Amino acid sequence: MMIEIMDDLKQIKNLIEKTIGVRCSNYKEEYIKRRLLSRMRTTGTGTYDDYTRYLNNNPDEWELLRNALTINVTEFFRDAEVFEIIRKEIIPKILNDHGRIRIWCAGCSSGEEPYSLAMILSELTTRKGGVSGTIYATDIDEKILQKAKDGIYEAKSMDKLGSAAIRRHFTELPDGRFQVKQHLKDMIHFRKHDLMSGIPGARYVDMVTCRNVTIYFTEQQKNDLARTFHTALNSGGYYVMGKTEYLGREVEGLFSQYNTLQKILIKNDV
Repeated sequence: MMIEIMDDLKQIKNLIEKTIGVRCSNYKEEYIKRRLLSRMRTTGTGTYDDYTRYLNNNPDEWELLRNALTINVTEFFRDAEVFEIIRKEIIPKILNDHGRIRIWCAGCSSGEEPYSLAMILSELTTRKGGVSGTIYATDIDEKILQKAKDGIYEAKSMDKLGSAAIRRHFTELPDGRFQVKQHLKDMIHFRKHDLMSGIPGARYVDMVTCRNVTIYFTEQQKNDLARTFHTALNSGGYYVMGKTEYLGREVEGLFSQYNTLQKILIKNDV
């Protein structure tokens, strides 16, 4: 019985990769199982085989499954303490040293993180004058990337933003939602990118942010990703992780701690 269940799981994983292009091998198996079981409960299917038949008979379920597997939970200035360090210490130092900054926001989801960084850059570059910044924002999910490019958000997404920031960076739409203004969009290049490809989504960057993404990856995949980020960064560049994430022993020599509590690292030249 157990062998049959594992075979059914393997078959549905293969079907997922062929049909919607989500590479199940990029995620821990327990994560895939949890996401599948969640959709199975919702659809009233009891086995992987039942759910496969449901998918074949209900094409709309594929998009719901894609959303479940590539779940995107984010907000503007999520983890405010991290952004304060980026705002007060890291970006000013890079701008002072180089007169410009290049940031890779990996796993950018629906865009709140790169737009948060763009707000900081807009504030600092306007104040300093003669400096510039570019953000490369990547994600594997084309649908969520399009949402990020559109830059339209519900009013509840504005909760952490002051009224002055909202007026400066957003336009209120007739339906009560808010759209990012063009001066922020001009700083950001959105593109599709698979973090497990081994190829950096951007090169010669001064900072990489990739937060709360690798918690779904295997240890080897986390190590491979750390090497990719190391390759992408300039000498002395910064890597900002999620608070629950960590470097594996194989790759801990690639970076030194800048702020242990906020999980901010600096590239070592090795």
